[in-house]
Amino acid sequence: MSDKEQIIFNHIAVEGVFRSGKHKLADILAQKIGGKVVLDRVDNPYLRDFYNEKEGAAFLTQLVFLVSRYHQQMNLMQRDLFEERIICDYLFEKDKIYAYQTLADDELIVYERIYSIFEERVAKPDLVIYLQISLPTLMKRIAKDGSPLEKNISDKYLEDILEAYDYFFFNYQATPLLVVKADNLDFNRDEDIMDLADRIKQMKKSPLYYVPLGKENKDSKKLR
Repeated sequence: MSDKEQIIFNHIAVEGVFRSGKHKLADILAQKIGGKVVLDRVDNPYLRDFYNEKEGAAFLTQLVFLVSRYHQQMNLMQRDLFEERIICDYLFEKDKIYAYQTLADDELIVYERIYSIFEERVAKPDLVIYLQISLPTLMKRIAKDGSPLEKNISDKYLEDILEAYDYFFFNYQATPLLVVKADNLDFNRDEDIMDLADRIKQMKKSPLYYVPLGKENKDSKKLR
């Protein structure tokens, strides 16, 4: 494969913790490289109870997310193979990350049985982009733009979920993976976005770790 040869990714999943910028990146990539954006927008009636630590709410919350995402993924599989690229702002498997952080052991047994049935029917994306951010960045973004529910989340839970995400993607091998150090990814800098888009188009190995240029680090681009 020549340096300029491109791999065609028809189904891209952008993943990361909340406030990582995955929704915005999916929108921008759709504009830059073309594609239809599929958003993880689940109206979960149990979410407030979960954040308020109501007994039993974690299990119900997780099941609603799991079933809703499963139905959305199954609908995607029905699309015409010749339709435009799909850019999804979540990875179906990420549901387990949250389940293992929130559910009790007996709840996990039931959850795992349901999840295993769903997982084998869901198609894998052609590429996963993981937006990796640090705890200080996440806390800063929640303080600035977070919802009242997000601002009530404990620092310990935020730290645990970040560690769980890193562990999951450190061991992820199901599809090609691009890990983006996203603390300083500037969605308003066209240079950053175009550079990332070029990396996606020319990606030839996996996993690939990428540090964006950043407006204060134009000369410190790092690609391992």
